[in-house]
Amino acid sequence: MVHAELEDFKTRWYGIAIYLRKEEIDLLIDRLAELRRAKDKHFHTSGDSKPEGGIADMEFNLQEGEQDDMFFTGFAIPPTR
Repeated sequence: MVHAELEDFKTRWYGIAIYLRKEEIDLLIDRLAELRRAKDKHFHTSGDSKPEGGIADMEFNLQEGEQDDMFFTGFAIPPTR
């Protein structure tokens, strides 16, 4: 089951960390490939509604012609100290 964490930077900006099991990576790739083929579709990953709260839902849509406000970066380099 996907695990997600929300980090409050206390600057009005937030970080979201998403942790996947190896077998979930293939499912995500399959869903993204389907999204590329079927532009009218979207999919979700949803929280389990624990009483302490958390991230309730993340929705994935195909963006066309809208302004970008995030970007992908490379893999993090582990610290050497």
